[in-house]
Amino acid sequence: MQIDLSGKRAIVTGSTAGIGLAIVEGLARAGAEVVINGRKQDTVDAAIKAVKEKVSDARLSGVAADLSSAEGTQKLIDAVPEVDILVNNLGIYEETPFFDIEDDAWEEMFQVNVMSGVRLSRHYAKGMKERGWGRIQFISSESALNIPTAMMHYGVSKAALQGLSRGLAKVLAETGVTVNSILPGPTRTEGVQEMLEEHAKERDVSVDEMETLFLEENRASSLIMRLATPEEVANLCVYTASPQASATTGAALRVEGGIVESIT
Repeated sequence: MQIDLSGKRAIVTGSTAGIGLAIVEGLARAGAEVVINGRKQDTVDAAIKAVKEKVSDARLSGVAADLSSAEGTQKLIDAVPEVDILVNNLGIYEETPFFDIEDDAWEEMFQVNVMSGVRLSRHYAKGMKERGWGRIQFISSESALNIPTAMMHYGVSKAALQGLSRGLAKVLAETGVTVNSILPGPTRTEGVQEMLEEHAKERDVSVDEMETLFLEENRASSLIMRLATPEEVANLCVYTASPQASATTGAALRVEGGIVESIT
């Protein structure tokens, strides 16, 4: 299968590192023009440089905007009025016991993880519908199905993305615009790597041993018993953004190593 996204323009939110940056690279390799988004201009510039070092002919631009607010979202929209592919990747997480999660933490989680995608999709889906082609993705998580007790507000926000994705797919039925959610599992991003290193020091084990312990203690149902790589998640996102995925919409697509104990 040859995925060709030449002539398509994409935005990947929260894409200066981790899964988001891997999605940018994957879309760029397939020929798409990609807009990188982050809160700070220096990290956006660094991300553009990093991708161009790997994909010399990549067509990239960047917009520094904080999408946790309507104002920040509008800044991105003003800079990039139309796109063919929207990947709502932006997300935050935080380990906090349920009884210690205050209202403002719940509100922040929803503004960043959910409302950023609502606002951008509400704008960009209109143009996609008018042109008769488009791809919208929401990066959810297996935590939407296995709600973690250590960060319940995160899991609930990711579950909300499932409903949002399915509902928007129905709104855009028969338009040529597909909407799907992607469910990664534990992935070897910079943040997860730092967490493993910290826990490894606390328990006086190697980082590799800590990865095994983390999975055994927190995701024992994993069928691959390792962290996924950002590139493995990005591969599914690139396919879902492609013309070949035209019959895939309203779906929750899992790339979580078989953690979820379900055949549906």
